[in-house]
Amino acid sequence: MLHFEFLSAWMKAQAKTERGASLVEYALLVALIAVVCIAAVTALGSSASDKFSQVESAIN
Repeated sequence: MLHFEFLSAWMKAQAKTERGASLVEYALLVALIAVVCIAAVTALGSSASDKFSQVESAIN
């Protein structure tokens, strides 16, 4: 129960600061960048795979 009380007090103290809001904003920004990177790799991945297949066919 002591851990719960400590965690509860810590969460209340963090909620009153601006630091928690900044942390959430940074986390959302990192998540957005990750989504964009995954989308780019997905979109360009098949195109790159096709090009490598064409080069392989030309070499053989």
